[in-house]
Amino acid sequence: MQPLSKSEHAALERPDHDRMLAQVQIWAGINSGTGNLKGLGTTASLLADAFASLHGEVELVEPAPVEKVLADGSIVEVAHGRHLVTTVRPNAPVQLLLTGHMDTVFAVDHPFQEQRWLDEGVLNGPGVADMKGGIAVMLAALSAAETAPEFQNVGYQVMINSDEETGSASSAELIKQLANGKLAALTYEPSALPDGTLAGARAGSGNFSIIVTGRSAHAGRNPQEGRNALLAAADLALRLKALTRDGLSVNPAKIDGGSPNNVVPDHAVLRVNLRPHSPGLQDIAYNEIKRLVSIIEQEHEVSIHLHGHFNRPPKPLTPDAEKLFGLVKRCGEDLGLSIGWKSTGGVCDGNNIAACGVPVVDTMGVRGGSIHSSDEFLITESLVERARLSALTLLRIAQKGAI
Repeated sequence: MQPLSKSEHAALERPDHDRMLAQVQIWAGINSGTGNLKGLGTTASLLADAFASLHGEVELVEPAPVEKVLADGSIVEVAHGRHLVTTVRPNAPVQLLLTGHMDTVFAVDHPFQEQRWLDEGVLNGPGVADMKGGIAVMLAALSAAETAPEFQNVGYQVMINSDEETGSASSAELIKQLANGKLAALTYEPSALPDGTLAGARAGSGNFSIIVTGRSAHAGRNPQEGRNALLAAADLALRLKALTRDGLSVNPAKIDGGSPNNVVPDHAVLRVNLRPHSPGLQDIAYNEIKRLVSIIEQEHEVSIHLHGHFNRPPKPLTPDAEKLFGLVKRCGEDLGLSIGWKSTGGVCDGNNIAACGVPVVDTMGVRGGSIHSSDEFLITESLVERARLSALTLLRIAQKGAI
């Protein structure tokens, strides 16, 4: 164990439980589902005011254009909220990236909108763990680190995007730009387990909408002249599912389309998600998708348009990532915390950051659980606990100028 320095002691006294909890409850009280542009706008404005306390440059960045395939096969552009970027000391010799997201999975008409106490110190509410709590931890950690003289050698950028829950399609390029030249990154997803376990290696993720166009015909008079798009989509779904193997999961999730019973359907859209655990398996999966699409086109005499891509690259534990995890673990030990990590099939912006060659620990947020459900909860004692862990990690990087 490494004893805490005087400046570290002083910094780690800064995070305040009541202030952080109040922030979480205010932010979680605003619906910021990914599609709720009004709620996202309100949230972004509140966060911009909060992060202005770091005395850097705060800006709201316009989202990149994003396409979506509708049930009828048409492709439209989907509006997204703006992304918050805060830049502090851009010319400092050590540069870091800290990221989070303001959106939740709960739409404005979802029944889960209110907060309630499940037990003493356990708050249930939409986004309290994922990740309004994580944003409060990030801000408190940076505010604490800013009080230490050694931290003036560190510059950083904070990005809080509006579309992480739907794959960060409108912010992926922004993440790539911000990751450039950074020594390391911290992302504030909630811990992988309620005991504080971090997520280590992550699978990648690809979402595809496959538009199948056949030929309609009367189901009784001349069915042989039709080309059944629904049947072709179902055949493709089964063949894609058969690609499942160790390190690659395939989930055909939905088929849109069909027709009345007396008509051969000429249209279908197959939705499928694939999760490769390595870049090699991602390449294999994409090549197999294209091969199977070609086979289905020929065998069913239909035309197919493949829309989508692997938006989250696999995130293996590289040597630099292991060094960063080791630093966080040692900081935890110096604070009396036992920090472990485990691999997961879940994905987040940490995947995108790691793909840029930047080591990242992406579960530096609160302890909690049941995220993406109406049972989501935050263990409130973890607000200060995790803010102190992040602050100490930041200060130790500042002292060494390295991870």
